[in-house]
Amino acid sequence: MSLHGRTAIVTGAGRGLGRAEALELARLGANVVVNDLGRAGRDGSGEASAAPAEEVVAEIRAAGGQATAHLGDVADYEDARGLVQLAVDTYGQLDILVNNAGILRDRMVFSMSEEEWDTVIRVHLKGHFNTVHFASVHWRERSKAAGGPVYGRIVNTSSEAFLAGSAGQPNYAAAKGGIVGLTTSTAAALGKYGVTANVICPRARTRMTEDVFAGFEVPAEGDLDRLAPEHVSPLVGYLASPSAAHVNGQCFVVHGGMVAVLERPKVAAKFDTGKDRFSVAELDELLTPYYEGRPPNETFAAVEVLGLKHGG
Repeated sequence: MSLHGRTAIVTGAGRGLGRAEALELARLGANVVVNDLGRAGRDGSGEASAAPAEEVVAEIRAAGGQATAHLGDVADYEDARGLVQLAVDTYGQLDILVNNAGILRDRMVFSMSEEEWDTVIRVHLKGHFNTVHFASVHWRERSKAAGGPVYGRIVNTSSEAFLAGSAGQPNYAAAKGGIVGLTTSTAAALGKYGVTANVICPRARTRMTEDVFAGFEVPAEGDLDRLAPEHVSPLVGYLASPSAAHVNGQCFVVHGGMVAVLERPKVAAKFDTGKDRFSVAELDELLTPYYEGRPPNETFAAVEVLGLKHGG
């Protein structure tokens, strides 16, 4: 499980899930490039405070680890290029990429603005593509130079919102669904170079999701919080490790002491035309009775994943 000598990038790692993931990878021995767009500011007393990414770097270094901060926007193509280059320049190469950066702009589809749609798609989906692109270029070049596979791990972040069809998050659900497609495509493309790509759907109480989980009880001080980001970070550590060499193109739901491996979609029914080609009338004869016999809420969305929990 050791990651000593490996170098990892974690995006959106100034707080929440990304911070927990960066700390876990550092605990396992990796050098960590901590990316976050948050800038330095001032605390409640007016004193200057470090940027969130710099604070996480300080935590890692205080624990004896190696870390470097990157304060760029991964949704910006050139910033993403600079992030990967920073890892290579600082530590010699890149071995692990964890994409976590994201934002929310929740609204029903009939109320959503173009800006709210574009912003979420840009940060989540384009942000994932940008870093995956430059990391894959790095690994492909290294593999060609080595004449064989190299060590590469990608852990992307999707969401249960894409699985369950979250009604108030059409932009977020679409972006997270796109990330799954990006991940499975990347897994197929980079496997021959020794690179794995997997995707997690985490559930955690963070600054970004504080409104989403506003109705969930906050545990008393000292009690275990089932929504703590620290329930997610060990899976990221495992997927980044040598032990996960044969785990590729997979999708996991993870939270509160539970990891669920999702199955790919299966064919529920198949209909063949009895003629040269289908007509609307023939499709009516076949499909209408089929759907009349199914519950109206049984759609492609997998709402049941929202009921997954530890021990149940």
